[in-house]
Amino acid sequence: MVKVAVLYAHPKSTEDFEEYYAQTHLPLAAKMKGVTRIELTKFGPGPDGAKPPFYRMAELYFPTETQMKQTLSSPEGKAAVDDLAKFATGGVTMAIGSVEA
Repeated sequence: MVKVAVLYAHPKSTEDFEEYYAQTHLPLAAKMKGVTRIELTKFGPGPDGAKPPFYRMAELYFPTETQMKQTLSSPEGKAAVDDLAKFATGGVTMAIGSVEA
């Protein structure tokens, strides 16, 4: 299994981010075929109360690397990736890895 982790840095406006994320980006991402599971995380302060290094994370799981590549290069995948620039004002880091049991 392959996972794409999308790490969102802190946006300029959390209210604007959350509204766009829920109403526009997530429905767009839901149109991608081949994703077996999606997990969404909103980070809180660390044990010492420190601000977390990232604001949010989306984890998309795929059965194979081939499927991931097909999905992300599809029109729906490209639309979701291109959409990031419209609301992720703090920046985005994407990491791809193999899931180990």
